[in-house]
Amino acid sequence: MVRFFLLTLFIVLAAAAVVAASFGTIGWIVFGVVVLLVAALGVHDLLQTKHAILRNFPVLGRMRYLLESVRPEIQQYFVERNTDGRPFDRDTRSLIYARSKGADSHKAFGTERDVNSQGYEFLLHSSAPLAPPEEHHRVRIGGPDCRQPYDIALMNVSSMSFGSLSKNAVLAMNKGAALGGFVHATGEGGLTPYHLEYGADLFWEIGSGYFGCRDEHGRFAPETFREKAATEQVKGITIKLSQGAKPGLGGVLPASKITQEISEARGVPMGKDCISPASHSAFHTPRELMEFVGRLRELAEGKPIGYKFCVGSRTDVLAMCKAMLETGITPDYIIIDGSEGGTGAAPLEYEDHVGTPLTEGLMLVHNALVGTGLRDKIRLGAAGKVASGSDIVKRLIQGADFTMSARSMMMATGCIQAQKCHTNECPVGVATQNPRLMRALNVEDKGNRVHNYQKLTVAEAEQIMASMGVSNPANLNQRMLRRRVDHLTTSSYAALYNWMRPGELLEDPPRGWRLDWDEADTEHFGEHAPIPWLEPTGGQGAGEATRAGDPRRDRPDMARWDETSSLSQVPGPSRDEVDDTDTGNTPRVESSGVRPEGRPGG
Repeated sequence: MVRFFLLTLFIVLAAAAVVAASFGTIGWIVFGVVVLLVAALGVHDLLQTKHAILRNFPVLGRMRYLLESVRPEIQQYFVERNTDGRPFDRDTRSLIYARSKGADSHKAFGTERDVNSQGYEFLLHSSAPLAPPEEHHRVRIGGPDCRQPYDIALMNVSSMSFGSLSKNAVLAMNKGAALGGFVHATGEGGLTPYHLEYGADLFWEIGSGYFGCRDEHGRFAPETFREKAATEQVKGITIKLSQGAKPGLGGVLPASKITQEISEARGVPMGKDCISPASHSAFHTPRELMEFVGRLRELAEGKPIGYKFCVGSRTDVLAMCKAMLETGITPDYIIIDGSEGGTGAAPLEYEDHVGTPLTEGLMLVHNALVGTGLRDKIRLGAAGKVASGSDIVKRLIQGADFTMSARSMMMATGCIQAQKCHTNECPVGVATQNPRLMRALNVEDKGNRVHNYQKLTVAEAEQIMASMGVSNPANLNQRMLRRRVDHLTTSSYAALYNWMRPGELLEDPPRGWRLDWDEADTEHFGEHAPIPWLEPTGGQGAGEATRAGDPRRDRPDMARWDETSSLSQVPGPSRDEVDDTDTGNTPRVESSGVRPEGRPGG
């Protein structure tokens, strides 16, 4: 390795000397200064103790960090194929960019996807296709107690907060939504002037921090909520229970990142960390959740009230349904966030291993509502990697009534999937508060692009449905979507999954659902019923130890773990930039009970 270093150094110095000679005395002076600077850097590398690779290979070792810093771009532009990029492949990104510009999004020479691979899904076209509708389909949101129903588009801007997104990005999305007549969800960061600038229809999201409608103690403030809910642009209010990228986690926005604008929007003081608890203080049980829904509906003068969550326990979902039946209060809509979604930063373990993917979560909630006879009162939204017309149609078949999209709207605004959202260094000004970076985002131009993208994508979804012989999404059924199970077999969603009959859970719960249905309790969240056949026969086995450690065994009134017992994490470099050495004075990590707030969260 040393010989390569010496050879490289010799070549570089020789080349620099030739260049210096061509500029005469000035060139030699510059050459000398450069050599001295490199020598000083080498001495610094030898003496520092943090990075072992720099101590062994001064100066040259920095090439590792340089290459690592551009690795995502190299991977994205030169290595990956059109169909295997993550989170969004090149074909999908190209589709979004083309449609946002109003350009041709067609592709020649056939699909590059392996249609014989396990898991490949396809839609069934009709032998008697129809003409697409002249007007875009809209979905009526408003249950029996809603006094101001709203007709929502098939695709809308999902929840992303100001403070996570730049003001220019929020303005661009708001303009696009206003031009296209679709919903712009605010995210839990508060209702800001940027959300109201162009007059787009809004779904105001309220999280566990109650930003924009909280008192000095961080609890829900009814009168403040009433005043803002009366805003004309606010067409619905969404209670955020959890989000796909990090379900079950709270967050903290450090005081250093809180600007005066963010302070005013969230209703939090300057100079103090802004904490979002893991769960809500306004309710603790399924019954209390429904009562909170009813309370918000009255405070909002009958506007649609819903909630968003990433599905966890099926027992929790069924407990919510039981609470709706017992209280007679139903949300007007529920938005299901898939674990594969999430615009904000999150711990790797949460991104990869916690939460239910959108397909399974959406079908679970749809079946639970059908099985309890509630489905006709509640509209379902799907959020999580919805980017194309076929994505919309698939989600409608799986049980959704409408869709919400976040990352594809960011791409329409200019996002290049640099995956630096949480660093405040977004190169295109979408997810940053850096004035120098955000000024590159032209609101007028990007607003038009958001409008173009949504309009053309919904039109493509309606064209696909027309090709399937369907004039109304209500006529779609599970036989129209098929999945390859193995190299010889494909099956429809109707055959792959069990679908509830209306009221089936109330009459005779299927065997696979019976245990969860019996366990579901309107006074508790979580799975807490004993499973006799898994209990040990004698002594204190694993089962008894587990039950002994569960506070609900002895305290049935406890529905949740204390928020402060959760693990914590401090802000740091991305995992691609972490040094793999163990030298230097690494600071100790102190537990604080909260996690840093990701960008852009919603």
